[in-house]
Amino acid sequence: MHRALYTACFFLVAGAGGNVAKGNDIGAEGMAEYRERVKGMFYHAYNNYLENAFPYDELRPLTCDGQDTWGSFSLTLIDALDTLLVLGNVTEFQRVVHILQDGMNFDIDVNASVFETNIRVVGGLLSAHLLSREGGIAVEPGWPCVGPLLRLAEEAARKLLPAFQTPTGMPFGTVNLMNGVNPSETPVTCTAGIGTFILEFATLSRLTGDPVFEEVARKALDGLWNSRSDIGLVGNHIDVLTSKWVAQDAGIGAGVDSYFEYLVKGAILLQDEGLMSSFLDYERVITNYSKFDDWYVWVQMYKGTVSMPVFQSLEAFWPGLQSLIGDINNAMKTFHNYYQVWKQYGGLPEFYSIPQGSTVDKREGYPLRPELVESAMYLYRATGDPTFLELGRDVVEAIEKISRVDCGYATVRDLRDHKLDNRMESFFLAETVKYLYLLFDPDNFLHNDGTSFHTVTTPYGECVLGAGGYLFNTEAHPIDPAALHCCSRHRQERWEVEALMQEFHSARYERTGSHHASSPVQRSQHGKSKRTAQNGDRAKKGRNKKGGCVLSCPSQPFSSKLAVLGQVFTDSS
Repeated sequence: MHRALYTACFFLVAGAGGNVAKGNDIGAEGMAEYRERVKGMFYHAYNNYLENAFPYDELRPLTCDGQDTWGSFSLTLIDALDTLLVLGNVTEFQRVVHILQDGMNFDIDVNASVFETNIRVVGGLLSAHLLSREGGIAVEPGWPCVGPLLRLAEEAARKLLPAFQTPTGMPFGTVNLMNGVNPSETPVTCTAGIGTFILEFATLSRLTGDPVFEEVARKALDGLWNSRSDIGLVGNHIDVLTSKWVAQDAGIGAGVDSYFEYLVKGAILLQDEGLMSSFLDYERVITNYSKFDDWYVWVQMYKGTVSMPVFQSLEAFWPGLQSLIGDINNAMKTFHNYYQVWKQYGGLPEFYSIPQGSTVDKREGYPLRPELVESAMYLYRATGDPTFLELGRDVVEAIEKISRVDCGYATVRDLRDHKLDNRMESFFLAETVKYLYLLFDPDNFLHNDGTSFHTVTTPYGECVLGAGGYLFNTEAHPIDPAALHCCSRHRQERWEVEALMQEFHSARYERTGSHHASSPVQRSQHGKSKRTAQNGDRAKKGRNKKGGCVLSCPSQPFSSKLAVLGQVFTDSS
């Protein structure tokens, strides 16, 4: 696997598609209109949460009150925090940051989902920490390697570590934040609940310098990989003490989905060829056994025979994931199938029978999930196809018509008659609204293609942040990958930096006519051009000629500086 693949993926997440169209049917004015409508949706939900539900985890929109769901964390507030910044509300972002800094306490006698606490709480706090400067927060000296939100994220993650103390390294699904794992806790955990930690935990380890988080996340991934069936598939639920599969249905939907997502995104974030290789192996066997006419069905993990010919709404993330590895053609075909289901019901039912073309009994609900919009955002950034803007428009119109109530937006209990449930999950503000806004906002800072950035000084030197390439965790909390290189220097990175610096200085000596005895590096090896940065500075843009890029992607410019893995070298270096 060439580094060029990771570079392509890295910049696609940033929305670097230079040829992205504005949408033939909607147009620039229509996009501006829908941005404002999405903002209105956010504030209708967010303000009602603050007025009627805070400090509970979630809003109950039909009764205009709140409830704790995942651990009594004021979860909606944490989940909505970086969305505030995406919408440009710096003032409220700062206010909520101060509330969390002063009021968060994880030393509580509460049984919490290890998976949900990680993706929502740890992920939300890490994202807000890394976006603090973007949000106008006065950061501590040494940031992003230190900071109050980082300390809160670390504290929350440490409360989860007892769950990983199993013979297999695969974690229990639930942990008591004060007392650890209950002796009577079931050892059965879903696959996603084991394989969805590497983004948050590796980020924590790289920022804090404590390797334990990344180590346990990798050991959990190893446990899953080593538990594959002979035909290369994983099931849905496994006993973390014995590695015995309890639910043997293999697919890409509920209970499995974000495991595959984190293999790809972990590979990009950490430049890890092993993680990408694992995903590509899975993709090959999934295509072989599960894919039929651009649908993905559930199969028996040992035999490969079809067990459930259904589409689950959570599977709608898959086209977006395919776009990250450059498989645009297959992503478009599968997205088309999912969009047709949306058009049939005005939402994606939790389960949809592919042979019958209808919902599955007792699985007719639509809790305002984000996955189809998420894929639309990725694919629009990659292709500029206005179909994806049309999907965004349809989602906004449907949610406003079906789900809006006086105190927020309610889960749809049944898409056939549009009856509602008294719940608004926090992911509505963390993911659904965020992806909708990003779909209609091509100039959002999260879509930065490297034309603007800022530098910070850490105990390890100066590094570049905010230059794009953001990776979203499975709760849509963006992580700036450059930050991982600000707070540590691995041996391999030092070798790469040294080699590139030697090349850099050799080129300078050649220009000035001063040569070392060693062979000079030819400047033609690194084609360079200039462009004007968003901040008005002139920035140099280098293009790596090595390897074949799966997708076209711009290189990351740095103003009059050479930057390698987050380390910045000025001309005087």
